[in-house]
Formats: sequence, C-alpha cells, structure tokens
Amino acid sequence: MNVGILLAAGASRRMGRSKSLMRAGGETFLASGVRHLWHACDVVVVVLGSGARHMRHALEGEFVTLVERGALHRDLMLARRHGAAGLEVRIVENRAWRTGMLSSVRAGLATALRLDPALVLVLPVDHPSVRPDTVRALAAAMGAALASYGAPAARGRARRRPRRAVPGFAYALVPRYRRRRGHPVALSPALARAIAADRGASDLSDAMRRSARLVGFLDCGDSGVVRNRNTPRD
Repeated sequence: MNVGILLAAGASRRMGRSKSLMRAGGETFLASGVRHLWHACDVVVVVLGSGARHMRHALEGEFVTLVERGALHRDLMLARRHGAAGLEVRIVENRAWRTGMLSSVRAGLATALRLDPALVLVLPVDHPSVRPDTVRALAAAMGAALASYGAPAARGRARRRPRRAVPGFAYALVPRYRRRRGHPVALSPALARAIAADRGASDLSDAMRRSARLVGFLDCGDSGVVRNRNTPRD
C-alpha cells in the first residue's frame, strides 16, 4: 500500500493563526491535504502537535460534514481505482513538535512504516494548492522506479503486479516547478526507515541528502508544489 503523511504540527506563528484551519476552496488546509493524498494513498497519517486536541476535533467534524453532504463519494471511487479498500486517516500527536518539522516527519514515518508501505508521500499542510494529479503522478513515477529496480521485466507474460522493490534502495522523488523543488516528496521504504532513524539531520532535505542513494526530480506544471502559505500575504 501507499501511505501519505500530512505534516500539521506547527504553531503557525508567522501566519498569526492556525494554518491547518485556514480555508481554501471551501475546506480547511487540513482536510484538503488529506483528500489530495487520498488520490494516491491507501492511508493518510496526519501529524498534529500545537493545539492537537482542537485540530483533531475540527478535522473529525469537517469530515462528518463532508460525509453527510456526500462530498466524499468521488474520493472513495478514486481510492478504489488505485486499490484502496476505503478512505482511511490515522492521527498521530507529535509531542516534540517544538523541535521542528523533522520531528513530525519522524513521528509520521514511525506510524507509516508499521503499515509496510510500498512508498511514502510527505506533504506539509501549508501546500493546499498542490493538484491531485501531481500527487498521482509522483506516486506512479515512484512506483515505476521501484518496480524497475526490484523486478526485471517478464517477457511474454501477462501484465502483473510488480514485486516489491529491493529493500535497500533508498530513493527520493521530488516535484519541481520551473527548477524549484517542492512538495510532496516521495520516499522509498528504505529511505523512509533511514530518515526515521537519523538523529543527526537538521531538516527533511538534510536527512534526504544524508541517506538517499538517489534523488530524482519530477518536473511539472503545478505551481502549487512550491507555493507554501506561511504568512497572510501568501
């Protein structure tokens, strides 16, 4: 299965209010991030920190409303197309959120890795403009890369589900818009494990540099991958 991690633990000091509960397109950044990741992920792990109890209550209430309105029917149909049994969210609280975003990445990876993922997508909540087709493209490209590394093509056989990639292939795939790197980032299971165990890295980019055997880039026309909302002007 594919697992998404939505990072929503920060205090949003530069914004002056919670980024997670700001709205775009009629829904909060928090709900939007989960729904975007559902386009390619079987399970989404939401990492909360500052105001975690309030955030959890708000997210649960918003999804109850979406269900009652029938707004998640299309999400469910799309999830089933990529093999998911349904729409699943797991909420994790990062009590060390004040130490920085990397601690939230590790908290999310700890839960994600217990699910034995084929790949992991990591998305900060302040990127609500990322397009769902970009999420799908990243997952598809990472899946193809891992399958190619771990399983040679079978000539003359019917198409079948590829074998899991070799466990030691520490690979990252990063979306890029006009040569600017963005989010979400896709991680192979081996790289996810290495990042979860690394206590010397300063941030996610540093952790990827320290542990990745290979970093690839997916050029796209989606400006949302580089548009993060940190201040009211954003």
